[in-house]
Amino acid sequence: MFGRLMPTEGKFFDLFNQHAELCVKGAKEMLALMTNFDDLENRVHAIESIEKQADKITYTTVDLLHKTFITPIDRDDIHKLITKMDDILDMMEDAGQTVSLYDLHAVTPEAKRLAELVLACCEKVRDAVALLANMDNAREIVGICEEIDRLESDADHVMRAAMSKLFRDEPDVRNLIKMKAIYEILETVTDRCEDVANIIEGIIVENA
Repeated sequence: MFGRLMPTEGKFFDLFNQHAELCVKGAKEMLALMTNFDDLENRVHAIESIEKQADKITYTTVDLLHKTFITPIDRDDIHKLITKMDDILDMMEDAGQTVSLYDLHAVTPEAKRLAELVLACCEKVRDAVALLANMDNAREIVGICEEIDRLESDADHVMRAAMSKLFRDEPDVRNLIKMKAIYEILETVTDRCEDVANIIEGIIVENA
């Protein structure tokens, strides 16, 4: 009787979907930034704004978790998923701020490629999250998570090649340090996407 009077599922999956959409939106801004620095200030500001919107969704999710008696999936999984998704946009914001702070004036093909992989990863995270409310989608979700793992591996290879080229060809030590930092942050965004994929796979194992 008591349980019936308490909130049950809330809107956790809606909140996950909203956050995942913001991850994609942020990744699109990041790719635009790494394609052309002409609108640097506005792009960085846009990424920061998106990250703040995502923070609000994270806060709302955690607050709802505290108020909900019966949750659709494990409470700890809900908390881990939303916080790890938030880490994705935190790292994007770091990348944008680093570009601005270092006063970079040129992009490299490798930075653009890493940004493309960031966007691809975020789109796959969005796709997986969108299916999570129905465990009948378990096999498809696992397939998407495996694609995220492959994309993260691709990003790792791109970063290693980019680092090799940078240390081989870049004569200016300051530029070397700047680009090394950008490459590492962008690759870390794909790592955070892989973290989310791992959490989702764990949810599937526990619930499917």
